Amino acid sequence: MTDSVVLAAALLHDTIEDTETSYEELRGTFGTLVADTVIEVTDTKFLGKDARKRLQIAKAGRSTLAAKHVKIADKLCNVRDILAGAPKGWSLRRQQEYFDWAKAVVDEVRDANPRLARRFDALYRQKP
Repeated sequence: MTDSVVLAAALLHDTIEDTETSYEELRGTFGTLVADTVIEVTDTKFLGKDARKRLQIAKAGRSTLAAKHVKIADKLCNVRDILAGAPKGWSLRRQQEYFDWAKAVVDEVRDANPRLARRFDALYRQKP
């Protein structure tokens, strides 16, 4: 694993979920390590929202180091964005539930990058 793999995977982490891009296309353009990391952090869309969230927590601790870095960074960015301005239509309760769920994910991967985990924790303490 190299930092460039983590950075590329972090930038592309929602690509398979949110676009028509396939794993094969990512692999062809960015290489196997990046594509494998992206697929590792990609949600299983055919599951319901609650099941996807539980699965993300369950899988997080068994992830590769690169995927763990992406997970921490993703949750850190998401809680920072919510604090700056919650998505339209998100109630206070939904924001709080997201924070708690994000913390459960980060708790599974925090050893991969203690510095980012501490940044996440500082934002978590500001939970709406």
